[in-house]
Amino acid sequence: MKKIYNARIVSNLRAVDNIFKLVVEIDGHVSARPGQFVQLKLPSEEFTLRRPLGIADLNGDRLTMFYRIVGRGTQFLSTLDEGTALDLIAPLGNGFSIVDGEKILLVGGGVGLAPLLYSARSSNDADILIGGKTASEAEFWSREFDGLIDKKFITTDDGSAGVKGFVSDLLPEVLSKKNYEAVLVCGPPIMMKNVAALVAQKNIRCEVSMESRMACGLGACLSCSIDTVDGRKKVCKDGPIFDATKIIW
Repeated sequence: MKKIYNARIVSNLRAVDNIFKLVVEIDGHVSARPGQFVQLKLPSEEFTLRRPLGIADLNGDRLTMFYRIVGRGTQFLSTLDEGTALDLIAPLGNGFSIVDGEKILLVGGGVGLAPLLYSARSSNDADILIGGKTASEAEFWSREFDGLIDKKFITTDDGSAGVKGFVSDLLPEVLSKKNYEAVLVCGPPIMMKNVAALVAQKNIRCEVSMESRMACGLGACLSCSIDTVDGRKKVCKDGPIFDATKIIW
């Protein structure tokens, strides 16, 4: 059940390039499924809207999230020190469908890999296909998945690590290696669209984590609505996890 929690920053450190790793300690116990998110309130009157951040790990009262600096809000967040008081609403949205015993392929790009960390921890049989711009970014995420998955496959835009190209370039080869029963995807929309199309050809269940600008994060304002074959759906409440075949890309 979602509720507002008081929290304090344990660490807020640059992980790689302009991506930060934020760890907070929550006053209370939170239960969440992989793919769900929180709405974080910044401690400044300058920012009235909460910021949605995906759950990368949750261990008792300690919550880990990643964010990329993309505007004034995330820039301000990156300046907050250890011990800073925050409050957040959690857990929000619907999570990935992780079935015990299923062979899962996780596919992610950039900061979209963060929610897949919690998915990997919650699965007992998963591989990961990592897409990064550079070797430093791809290798950072690869280390984060150490001990959580079976096999890693890596692509980089510039070819400085793994295979040169995008995850969709390597995906057909990866899918041919094992009989995957589900593919869970999080990353840029064009990446997810291309991955979903390739997975559909194999008749494998595919779920995607959609992103959209959110105001309330609770399903009231309709600002995050997207088009699906079942009509308009709200990313914050009906998602962010959707059956890939339902999305009108």
